[in-house]
Amino acid sequence: MAGSADFDLYRPSEEHDMLRDAVRSLVEAKIAPYAAAVDEEARFPQEALDALVANDLHAVHVPEEYGGAGADALATVIVIEEVARACVSSSLIPAVNKLGSLPVILSGSEDLKKKYLAPLAKGDAMFSYCLSEPEAGSDAGGMTTKAVRDGDHYVLNGVKRWITNAGVSEYYTVMAVTDPTKRTKGISAFVVEKSDEGVSFGAPEKKLGIKGSPTREVYFDNVRIPADRIIGEEGTGFATAMKTLDHTRITIAAQALGVAQGALDYAKGYVQERKQFGKPIADFQGIQFMLADMAMKIAAARALTYQAAAASERGDKDLTFQGAAAKCFASDVAMEVTTDAVQLLGGYGYTRDYPVERMMRDAKITQIYEGTNQVQRIVMARNLP
Repeated sequence: MAGSADFDLYRPSEEHDMLRDAVRSLVEAKIAPYAAAVDEEARFPQEALDALVANDLHAVHVPEEYGGAGADALATVIVIEEVARACVSSSLIPAVNKLGSLPVILSGSEDLKKKYLAPLAKGDAMFSYCLSEPEAGSDAGGMTTKAVRDGDHYVLNGVKRWITNAGVSEYYTVMAVTDPTKRTKGISAFVVEKSDEGVSFGAPEKKLGIKGSPTREVYFDNVRIPADRIIGEEGTGFATAMKTLDHTRITIAAQALGVAQGALDYAKGYVQERKQFGKPIADFQGIQFMLADMAMKIAAARALTYQAAAASERGDKDLTFQGAAAKCFASDVAMEVTTDAVQLLGGYGYTRDYPVERMMRDAKITQIYEGTNQVQRIVMARNLP
């Protein structure tokens, strides 16, 4: 039987489609016009933050009881995807707000949730995530940042590296060792505030892409925080960190999806305008095959990413596999598609006058952060469905 228009199994709801339209209009009006300057000047995309906060799109994942929009995982993916279509740096605002605050949502006390999620939902603060260290990247369990109990406080000492939006965010979820004898089971999670005495930041890293999103080291020098800022029980921090990544790797897939779609959209328009040998280059079969492959891969990546978002919302047993698969596949697609977009524009694609070279540079990080794609394959192999 064919033609049953109300068969909704493999498509987002009408609300999700309306959200996409609203975000796309906002992005085209308030974020896209600044994307090139943000990259060129390597500056924080303040215009994007202002626009996202004004429209309550900066942290849509925060539950309604804490003043948030209570958006589901797919809605969050759609917001990030649509922002990344124009500016990957700006898409890190909603993505990292989720990454930084999800440990509090998953494992924090009710008091902690009220204290930190409400300002995040209002747009008064951003939230970053401090897991990686100079000597602990893929092997996050090898971290050395310490938190020592001292009466009603913990005292933190150490360094975190590659921290997205460091210095701009007010709040930081920090993983630190509370019992060095237990390796990953001796790691705990804490909320640290930018204003806490002893917190400081390194110089912004000079990066290939996502130049509008500051990446810095964060230093903790005898930072005393109240003991009730621990997220969950002592020793549960690493488990919370890994559980968080199961959900948030899907937001990286969303970024990858967005930048790939943006590159395809731009290249598609270009090849219809560009003439060689007396006709648009879009008429040449070699070009058509490239565009077909790009669109096919994006469609596959979107299906995998949305499926993983649904699994995240439900808390499916195979979420670890699905999140890793979506992140790995979508980011590999983003790198292929943006590289092909540069090729389709020829010499123009290689210049900063056109957006595809920026998209290609921005796409690369999606294969690296929140677990390299080599690590994603290890994660998948250990969690085969």
